[in-house]
Amino acid sequence: MGFELTSQDLRDLARGAAFLGTGGGGDPYVGRLMVERALAEGCKLTVISPEEVPDDAFVIPTAMMCAPTVLVAKIPAGNEAVASLHALEAYLGRRAYATMPIECGGVNSTMPLVVGARLGLPVVDADGMGRAFPELQMETFNVYGVPGTPMAITNEYGDTTIVTAHDNKMMEWLARGIAIRMGGAAYIAEYSMDGATAKRTSIHGTISLGIRIGRCVREARERHRDPFQALTEMLKDTPYRYGRVIFEGKVADIFRRTTEGFAKGHATIQPDRGGPPLELNFQNEHLIARVDGKVRGIVPDLICILEAETAEPITTEGIRYGQRVKVMVVSTPDIMRTPEALAVFGPRAFGLDHDFIPIEQLS
Repeated sequence: MGFELTSQDLRDLARGAAFLGTGGGGDPYVGRLMVERALAEGCKLTVISPEEVPDDAFVIPTAMMCAPTVLVAKIPAGNEAVASLHALEAYLGRRAYATMPIECGGVNSTMPLVVGARLGLPVVDADGMGRAFPELQMETFNVYGVPGTPMAITNEYGDTTIVTAHDNKMMEWLARGIAIRMGGAAYIAEYSMDGATAKRTSIHGTISLGIRIGRCVREARERHRDPFQALTEMLKDTPYRYGRVIFEGKVADIFRRTTEGFAKGHATIQPDRGGPPLELNFQNEHLIARVDGKVRGIVPDLICILEAETAEPITTEGIRYGQRVKVMVVSTPDIMRTPEALAVFGPRAFGLDHDFIPIEQLS
């Protein structure tokens, strides 16, 4: 029942989560170190499939909310998300059977693993985004009817706030303000639900997928194979199905700023052999890629910036002038492409004047 993560699994997961983070979600390296420390201290960590969760079990997802740029300078103490889960348990008068990610990209793929290891709780192999998104209401949990509040928010000093809101968009607005006043990064427990609801509203198998992606890239390098081709082939056997490299070149310009609790900006990638550049816009995560005004990839499909030789994912806070990169776009699972889902995290939810076009059609 379930499986325990090895140290190699964690390294592979960190790489795969950075890929699924589409530039955002925070660098999973920090979370990986926190999990490794817990395991070194004798903690046990078990990952279980959604099907293994009893329908009446109580699941409390845990996460970090921040602008990824803040995580570079504001390292967590390590017990903040644990404190948030305990605070929400006390408020609701119920004990959690398990925790799970709200997103499978970036640091939030590993933050629930820290909680699970420290508390001896299993971690459900599923999440509510199938990637990373910048706002808390941008969840399949929300799309399919799960209230996000009550939620608990904790900082590194142990300051804790309980938030209740009339809808999940107001939850995001209130929680973002609290996180900003906690220094731009805070740790949360939210979207509590029973096991039956977790099965119905989540994207299954995304922790395992992160491990597979990281392992695929690592093994391709070890065997001197093309990691991009290996990734494309591997994804065919997943709910993400379709991925392709759409551009290659050098980072010619990057602008980002931390504002309103997000890392916002744009980047320009100049092609190797002349022609128009690729323009990227991001809000924590990459939202749209255009060449000569034509859309080449758009949210919620994944737009991933990878080092040109190794396929190592590059986060939005890690993009630098002169880097040689390839841009890969990956299709999202069907549960993320319904009209209800696109209303919550499709292009127009980010203020983009575009309708969603699947990468399969753009190619």
